Amino acid sequence: MSAAPSALRRLLGRWFQPAPDSLAAQSVRRGKSAWVDAVHLLWTAWIFITPVFDRNAWNLRWLVLTALSYPVFVLLYAKSVVAARRASRAWAVGMVALCLVLMPWYPSGLTYFVFGCVMLRVCSMPFRRYMAMLVGLNLVLLLEARLLHYPWQVSVTMAVMTLIIGLIINAERMNDERDAELRLSHEEVRRLAATAERERIGRDLHDLLGHTLSLITLKLELSRKLFDRDPEAARREVAEAEKVARHALAEVRSAVTGIRATDLAAELASARLLLGSSSVHLDYGHPPAGLPVEVERSLALVLREAATNIARHAQASRARIEWTHGDGALCLCVADDGRGGVAAEGNGLAGMRERVRALGGTLQIDSPRGRGTRLLVRVPCPAARADGPAPLPDEAPAPLAREHAA
Repeated sequence: MSAAPSALRRLLGRWFQPAPDSLAAQSVRRGKSAWVDAVHLLWTAWIFITPVFDRNAWNLRWLVLTALSYPVFVLLYAKSVVAARRASRAWAVGMVALCLVLMPWYPSGLTYFVFGCVMLRVCSMPFRRYMAMLVGLNLVLLLEARLLHYPWQVSVTMAVMTLIIGLIINAERMNDERDAELRLSHEEVRRLAATAERERIGRDLHDLLGHTLSLITLKLELSRKLFDRDPEAARREVAEAEKVARHALAEVRSAVTGIRATDLAAELASARLLLGSSSVHLDYGHPPAGLPVEVERSLALVLREAATNIARHAQASRARIEWTHGDGALCLCVADDGRGGVAAEGNGLAGMRERVRALGGTLQIDSPRGRGTRLLVRVPCPAARADGPAPLPDEAPAPLAREHAA
């Protein structure tokens, strides 16, 4: 007896398995639940509100048609959410057709028409084609409503409502596509930075080790030939090969210390791209050279979170990133001229504070309301080398809004 329910669950699982490019899969990739789009079904409350405007609508026919049509509508809506973008159009048109078929007996079905028009935008089609389809479907609805002697207010309201909702949905989708392109751009910046660094490392190692290893090989071959005839000369050749090897090892270690600023350079490029897409002008200096790897990685994550907060919440027009070094400590200052007023720390700021604390450093936030925000990170780093003269950490820049006020 338990075999039948199990088979039914497997069948439903395959039937409602989200396609890779479906709306449900997109929500999952953003860290949301696959059921998040089910909240829009709350708008189907209009199915039960519509009869209020007609005294005779609350009858057995309405009850039967609701019981029969509503499960069909939910099935069509669910399939439009989990189906591939190209296939979802058929399910959206199915909702529209369900409304048109039921209109002679079931005015509440107009809600199905709205859902069908909205879900059409989930399909992969240009905006102009979507609007043309929306206008065409509304003309069909208006014609049928006129033939069925529906009140003209209902027809006009439905047409205006679907067109407005269609424009809003299109704006939201364009914003989602822009965010997706921005994320891809950030990943591309980091990938290109990593690729460039790998190429640089390959060139450096080739230049450093190619000649040196060839020289060591020749020295060892010569010492092998001299081993029986002139042991003293052979020992000299081995000693010289040892000196060359030690020198090469020192050069490799020196080269490796120059690899540490890769993540910071990539994050700075990504921050400039992110803030530029949000109309925020970013001024920044180059990160210091010779940072320990754990410091470099932690500061890269702090910088990423700070840039994201400016883009999302600060409403700023300018931002600045500065590096200073003095008194055995490295200081990172991120300032903007936004609205300020950061009172409570969210998960982002809490995560930054934990990373800085793990390095034995401190994080200070100065965010007066309406006067921008300044984030000051100070970590112990006596070995860091700045690229040029830098002020003391206490002279790090105040929020940019204060400069304007001055």
